[in-house]
Amino acid sequence: MAKQIRVAILGQGRSGRNIHGAHLRTDDRFRVAAVVDPIAERRERAMREYGLAKQDVYASPEGLWGRTDIDLVVNSTPSPLHQPLAIELMRHGFNVLQEKPIAATKAQVGELERVISETGRTYLIFLQSRYAPQFVKVREVAESGVLGRLVEVKITSSGFGRRWDWQTLQENVAGSLYNTGPHPVGQALEFLDDYDHMPEVWCHMDRANTFGDAEDFVKLLLRAPGRPLVDLEISCCDAYPAYTFAIQGERGTLTANAEEIRWKYFKPEEAPAQRLIREPLRDENGLPVYCREKLVWYEEVCPMTNIVDNVFSDATRRLYDDVYAKLVFGKEPNVTIRQVKQQIAVMEEAHRQNPLSRLGEEA
Repeated sequence: MAKQIRVAILGQGRSGRNIHGAHLRTDDRFRVAAVVDPIAERRERAMREYGLAKQDVYASPEGLWGRTDIDLVVNSTPSPLHQPLAIELMRHGFNVLQEKPIAATKAQVGELERVISETGRTYLIFLQSRYAPQFVKVREVAESGVLGRLVEVKITSSGFGRRWDWQTLQENVAGSLYNTGPHPVGQALEFLDDYDHMPEVWCHMDRANTFGDAEDFVKLLLRAPGRPLVDLEISCCDAYPAYTFAIQGERGTLTANAEEIRWKYFKPEEAPAQRLIREPLRDENGLPVYCREKLVWYEEVCPMTNIVDNVFSDATRRLYDDVYAKLVFGKEPNVTIRQVKQQIAVMEEAHRQNPLSRLGEEA
């Protein structure tokens, strides 16, 4: 029988229960062996849903200290606890699967790196959007060269929503960029694909429908030498919600939404031979004409239903494939802390450019 990974889940909220717990209950490679949550009702429910004994549910992480039967701890606690609690877990000998955002600043990620090195623990990052079938296929087309050199990549993550929970407060490492942003920002940086150098960042933030003091609209532009311009928008003001990709290249264009991926391109070898003409263009009768040519266009379509039935659960499964491969076979995951460190640095710079007043302060 293949090795079964024994897991402790910290937190039984929307992430810990609805994402991690929902997957782990159906994946025979893993077994939930412990749960931590400060809310008694959630602990009682966890005992029923995971078949746990009372001694395996705890009100605080300290209940795990000294346990040697846990192979992995899923840290799905509130955002301010992500970085400090991950450090504490590793120092107590646990491997960690960390929810996003992993930290608020690049310096905090550096501290995580130091603790990983000191303890030798495995630190994995739950950024399932990097495994999403739509994104994987978009990258495949872009990297095939059929669109030629990429000029611009636009990613839109939009919807309309008024929000009033704890994730609308700056004090909770919250707002659209820290809450939603790790997904599209992580995808955007894959198109730049230069984790050794910080891209040029321009950002505008706004607050429109939030009841808190953090942003709920973000426009982010990223530039790097020899890379496409990346245009990223995260909005809670869009009544026509979408998670879309639009790529412009020198030979064609790609567009992708939840239903399908479509790309259109021409083949340079089939294009009419042209040369630069400096004098005004004219037709055979000497009359002025517009500069145009007839290209043969090819178009391909990939319906999302051809990729997977449930995009969200499939992305989660693929990430847990990586988790299992790392813990059992030592295979390095596709998402690394080096990559996410750049993601955090970009988000930190975006916030630096947009200092927002806090509740109780004058705007």
